[in-house]
Amino acid sequence: MTKTVLVLVESVNEYLPILEQSGFRLILAPTPAARADAVATRGEEIDAVLTRGPLGFTADEMAALPKLGIICVIGAGYEQVDLPAAQARGITVTNGAGVNAPSVADHAMALLLSVVRDIPQADASVRRSEWRKATRPSFANKRLGILGLGAVGLAIARRAQGFDMQVLYHSRSPRNDVDFCYCDSPLALATESDFLVVATPGGKGTRHLIDKAALEALGPEGFLINIARASVVDTEALIDALQQGRLAGAGLDVFDDEPQVPDSLKTLSQVVLTPHVAGLSPEASRDTVQRVADNLLAFYAGKPVLTPVHG
Repeated sequence: MTKTVLVLVESVNEYLPILEQSGFRLILAPTPAARADAVATRGEEIDAVLTRGPLGFTADEMAALPKLGIICVIGAGYEQVDLPAAQARGITVTNGAGVNAPSVADHAMALLLSVVRDIPQADASVRRSEWRKATRPSFANKRLGILGLGAVGLAIARRAQGFDMQVLYHSRSPRNDVDFCYCDSPLALATESDFLVVATPGGKGTRHLIDKAALEALGPEGFLINIARASVVDTEALIDALQQGRLAGAGLDVFDDEPQVPDSLKTLSQVVLTPHVAGLSPEASRDTVQRVADNLLAFYAGKPVLTPVHG
């Protein structure tokens, strides 16, 4: 029997035929209105859900889908999926941890290069027929702190080594398979870093790990890059530190209320902003949808899923 997948994501349409070729029927609901309508009127048809961390899936929505057996999240984060509700119903939850790590790591380095080397401002000056020449820091021998040394963090670390940077990190516990310097708290990591990259999942457990104290520790010559979740950083404290010159700059791909971005961030010249695109590349999108297909096929064959999420 063909299984039906409710697709809530909007960024991988080109690769959704992978799911159809694997034998699944799709209901596309990429807008809030379409999502609400599908849940309300086609709940009896839906066997599986494909979503993103910020889009999530609620307990009420799960309750409206009596046949729901599995929720697949593209990307690593699953912060808005109600895991207790899923567990109570016996619904399996999977994610795409590691699949888009190369793309995200590339983007993290692109943001870091752009903001540290002042690339947007230099480009704008040339386009205005100016010749603005600013002296900017180099990367060699700098200390790069990585908050969260999962697949993305490791990919960033490997790239940083190519720039002759020293890598430091903080995660819930030290890793015994790397020789990078471990810091026992986000504050300690910020204190020891010249550049700090946020690469840890969102959710209650990581909310505001980078707070006012950590930003103060990073200091007026420090740079912050966030390609993870905006909730990990105290945005108000970040804006204040940038406005007051207590932080040299920031590169941000994630925001608290996407797609809304605070005007106070838009007006800061030492900030580079991108619209949550770090994980987007043809390779990452294809591999992400393939991971969803593999998880679905395993689940419906009665086999263990590849990337289960445990609450």
